[in-house]
Amino acid sequence: MLIPFHKMHGAANDFIVVDDRQQTFPIHDHQWMASIMARNTGVGSEGILLIQPSDRVDFRMRFFNPDGGEVDMCGNGARCIARLAHELNVAPSAMTFDTLAGAVGAEVKGDIIRLTMTPPKDWRLDRSLQLDGETVRYHFVNSGVPHVVVETEDVDAVDLPKLGAGIRYHDDFAPGGTNVNVIAVTGANALKLRTYERGVEAETPACGTGIVAAGLIAGRAGRVAPPVLVATAGGHELTVDYRLTDDGADEVTLTGPAEHVFQGTLEYP
Repeated sequence: MLIPFHKMHGAANDFIVVDDRQQTFPIHDHQWMASIMARNTGVGSEGILLIQPSDRVDFRMRFFNPDGGEVDMCGNGARCIARLAHELNVAPSAMTFDTLAGAVGAEVKGDIIRLTMTPPKDWRLDRSLQLDGETVRYHFVNSGVPHVVVETEDVDAVDLPKLGAGIRYHDDFAPGGTNVNVIAVTGANALKLRTYERGVEAETPACGTGIVAAGLIAGRAGRVAPPVLVATAGGHELTVDYRLTDDGADEVTLTGPAEHVFQGTLEYP
């Protein structure tokens, strides 16, 4: 079976995107999926995105990590799949699509896409945990998937692989684990961010839901005011906007780029 695909990236977060409206993509074969996402021997990506049919909105998005596991939501991937769906005439420029986290809205303007995110939930502010004999203070929110946010003065000085793995597998977040973000406030409406992603099990150049989580947490803590410009490790800047409420935030949007890299064909098996 030959499977056409598009290689795309959102703020250097790269994906294999497939029009799977016929639902023939072999999602049961995690080993094969991991092999095509491998950097040195496959196409190379931080995830596979599938466009599938929906009977209530424009389409359904499915997202799979490099370990083959399916994840509820991916902000950078959602921008990529929205752009491709519009270009393939699957959806209009203003669209709604399903994710496991809930319905997401998108507005496509060329290579810039604004997402209307699912409502943030499971807020845990001003918490702490013990890691290697030290106290780590953090905040937590589910911005589509779970995210820990740790504020520091210098994100570049953090040993993120060590800190990220330690928190990701900590008992406080068992059994599913969590993504981990370190942030520094760089202005009244600006942050710098690095993210350790579960499923990838490494630092990534950008994480859309992590960018949203960082902007929300910093806003709730009174450290910034929306809209918040977030600078990623990959050198891109994205904008998070929202309205603070008594118990959290609503009207959450994420605006940033979605770019084509190349097209190709996968052969299965």
